Amino acid sequence: MSGTSRIGASPEMARRKLLLALAGGLVAPAALGAGSALAQPMPGNSITRLNAMAARANAGTVGLIAGGVDGTYIRIAADLAAVLDDGDRVRVIAMIGRGSVQNIADIMVLRGVDLGIVQSDVLAYARRESLFPSVERLIQYVCKLYDEEIHILARPGIESVRDLAGQPVNVDLRGSGTAMTASLVLGALGIEVQEQNAPQDVALERLRRGEIAALVYVAGKPARLFTGIAADSGLRLLPLPAEAALLETYLPSRFTAADYPALVPEGGIDTIAVGAVLAAYAWPAGSERHRKVSRFIAALNANFDAFLRPPRHPKWREVNLEATVPGWTRFEAGPG
Repeated sequence: MSGTSRIGASPEMARRKLLLALAGGLVAPAALGAGSALAQPMPGNSITRLNAMAARANAGTVGLIAGGVDGTYIRIAADLAAVLDDGDRVRVIAMIGRGSVQNIADIMVLRGVDLGIVQSDVLAYARRESLFPSVERLIQYVCKLYDEEIHILARPGIESVRDLAGQPVNVDLRGSGTAMTASLVLGALGIEVQEQNAPQDVALERLRRGEIAALVYVAGKPARLFTGIAADSGLRLLPLPAEAALLETYLPSRFTAADYPALVPEGGIDTIAVGAVLAAYAWPAGSERHRKVSRFIAALNANFDAFLRPPRHPKWREVNLEATVPGWTRFEAGPG
């Protein structure tokens, strides 16, 4: 492979580096050759203009870490960018994230990340596992978004969630939101299982073959993963009653036969739900980053009706900007 074909060595990349070096006075114009279009020194007013443009562009920009390309989080983040972008005053940079735990870490330590979409139980998990210092003080919520139900799909012979004790149960990939929630919920109920970490589509095939007892999946109902399951498959969704140990973090919910005709009996079954939360770093009041997040929040409130109309995601219709999130502290916005 030649040196010119290496990643990061494209002519455009080299041109950008050269422009930046020229703007900072790091490259002598003579080194470029008299015939180069970039050989002429940049006048002082150009550098001043570039600096002014950079300051103006960054003044209203917030970074928002979301989820994977196939998930709901990144679509919600894309809606926020589309609706709220208003020239230099507010601009939302949506980023692909790697799950709720990593998103919390990114909000805390990654430059340019001010906000993130996470599951509401991530603080409880981070506290239990002692993952981050002062996480409850440094991570706050802007608003609750929508609810995601906890699905436990089981093979024939499994009648209740307590029948899963000692059984192989798939909880999605390590570090995923589902794996985190499964650990918290089963731990609160005192149920120890043999955790499996296959992707959900692979796990569903293993469940059909009887190789695992159940799979856990956190998703807004109705989940597309389950749409092709036939009524005679023998698979069923298990009830997950909202016991007192769970209500500190989760909300009661239900599955109906209309949600999953092949998996839920008439009359429905109980389950619990975890909220999706728009989280923010707890910037000190009066700081530059606090002003930017406050400006974002003001724009979200002022333009909320636009999220309720197509082509925005249908989950926006479940959002209540005034709803509280148990166990979390709300970000107190100031003047933008």
